[in-house]
Amino acid sequence: MPDFTFELALQSRGLYRIAGIDEAGRGPLAGPVAAAAVILPNNFTCPGLDDSKKISPGKRELLYQRLTTDESVFWAVATASREEIEILNILKATHLAMRRAVESLAVAPQHCLIDGLPVRNFPYPHDGIAKGDGRSFSIAAASIIAKVTRDRIMLHLDREFPQFGFAKHQGYGTKQHLEALRIHGPCCHHRRTFQPIAQLALPFNDAGRPRP
Repeated sequence: MPDFTFELALQSRGLYRIAGIDEAGRGPLAGPVAAAAVILPNNFTCPGLDDSKKISPGKRELLYQRLTTDESVFWAVATASREEIEILNILKATHLAMRRAVESLAVAPQHCLIDGLPVRNFPYPHDGIAKGDGRSFSIAAASIIAKVTRDRIMLHLDREFPQFGFAKHQGYGTKQHLEALRIHGPCCHHRRTFQPIAQLALPFNDAGRPRP
């Protein structure tokens, strides 16, 4: 379970505004990538807070409400679009979303804790924490907000293109999704540089749907 070990170590150095950062949506075949930045107050408690991947959708929603309605919690979420993913590549687009999230915080952090590896040229001092969403409360909180935000985006895209089942798999390459791609071809929200979509190479029509 995550705790405040990393945050307390930074506080011992006089750093108190610590932003946890995490992303959601690097692996899917469709949709944007989302990132969240969260600064938790000292002695913050939130029973059940953990890595978003270990928590059911219903519980994630409850934790999201707890985090985003607490006035003592500073949080922001941002995305990088499908187009930006295509232009930059998924890693750079993820880092862009992370930077946007931090820059959108109401207060600037003194230090950041980022899930995974350190980010080159990140504009804030930070540490990369391997599997940080299961080790740091701040990163776990960010993982919840990023995941719920992106899932809601994919639910909206599902209403636009119900044939792909985005609400069920959030754009990941499930058997259902791959079969829908085989039948319908990609839509305007699919990441054209990702396999197997790159192999389809179907042009879009004016409505953003693949030509027959």
